[in-house]
Amino acid sequence: MSVHEQHRGHGAHLHLKFGVLTASDSRTAATDTSGDLIRKALAEAGHEVAFSAILRDDLEELRAAVREHLPRLDGIIITGGTGIGPRDVTIEAIRPLIDKELEGFGELFRMLSFQEIGSAAIMSRALAGIVNRRLVVALPGSPAACRLALERLLIPELGHIGSLLKG
Repeated sequence: MSVHEQHRGHGAHLHLKFGVLTASDSRTAATDTSGDLIRKALAEAGHEVAFSAILRDDLEELRAAVREHLPRLDGIIITGGTGIGPRDVTIEAIRPLIDKELEGFGELFRMLSFQEIGSAAIMSRALAGIVNRRLVVALPGSPAACRLALERLLIPELGHIGSLLKG
């Protein structure tokens, strides 16, 4: 076993509590496929989804929801509002809250996304960071993008991240 595998393994069995927010003016409980995908992936990986909501693409509403719910969670994953359209404000809502940005998350996400969708990946502003010793992640609204981020980046590292933050 490599040193990296040993280090990573310290939190491998850690079960974390998450909130899932969907930022959208058009999604409903019946059409929130990305939120459903995130909730299912977290549960299948042994984590708890303690809070879930669909919010308007509104900077203050998103920021208030993160501030309100994050203290009782280990992290929040937001889907939607990370593009470059005029209503895409998720990044602007959460970036000011971040104590430590995980720049590698966005970089790797865009690299992996580029392999799947080509140059359109430059329009993704996917972001992850630490807010008061808790993980906050902003993903695009596309189910394919959420699946990519969860399977390739987040699920393999959540236990490790959690163990470092709780440490």
